[in-house]
Amino acid sequence: MVIEVIPCLNDNYSYLIKDNQSNTVAIIDPSEFSPCDKKINQKYKKLDFILNTHHHFDHIGGNAELKDKYGSKVLGFEKDQKRIPEIDILLKEGQQFKIGNLNFKTIFVPGHTSGHVAFYFEREKVIFTGDTLFSLGCGRVFEGTYQQMFNSLNKIKSLPGDTKIYCGHEYTKDNLKFCMRFNPNNKYLKDKKKFLEGRIKEKKPTIPSTIKDEIQTNIFLRYDDPDVKDALNSKKASELEIFSKLRDLKDNF
Repeated sequence: MVIEVIPCLNDNYSYLIKDNQSNTVAIIDPSEFSPCDKKINQKYKKLDFILNTHHHFDHIGGNAELKDKYGSKVLGFEKDQKRIPEIDILLKEGQQFKIGNLNFKTIFVPGHTSGHVAFYFEREKVIFTGDTLFSLGCGRVFEGTYQQMFNSLNKIKSLPGDTKIYCGHEYTKDNLKFCMRFNPNNKYLKDKKKFLEGRIKEKKPTIPSTIKDEIQTNIFLRYDDPDVKDALNSKKASELEIFSKLRDLKDNF
């Protein structure tokens, strides 16, 4: 499995993937046509599939032009049938689908939107999380509930620790500040800060992360950490209450 990171718009990431055995090519969340088309032309000159994690424009903006140029098939969740442009194949929760010989599972992760999904390639130990889970953060709760987002993050959190996470945005630097504000004694965060400073200095993406790394550093997965509860003055609060409070604070951070 070959993965090409394509920066789009101000801080979006689209991902070009290829199965070397079958020469099948797909793109995940093409935010805009030009940078995606440029990378496709440089590397493969073909595009078989377009995968969308959700319907927001900064994840589907290149769908129509890419499909028109390459004759690609567009895949999205069945609940977003009327919101994802040019959709051809409707995916269901838990459905398996092959990109050549690369098999992914559709994981329904509502919260950010009501039809959000993640694409999990178990054999390759890779997941594309869109705007549900970021490096050191999570998406805003727009169409769902805090309970739904909490449950969705726990679905992802339960995957093997060495699973690589490719998310929809480059928010890691700002997310780090928030995590350190409310989890100040986390030694893993201090190490992460050094890593991020190096990546930023080299002008390289801060992703992929891993499930293990996020469990150690991402405050939205650390709702059971006494240090976090102390910082929020919420020692007796439930895990969902801690998560909800953190999400509210991040919205105004």
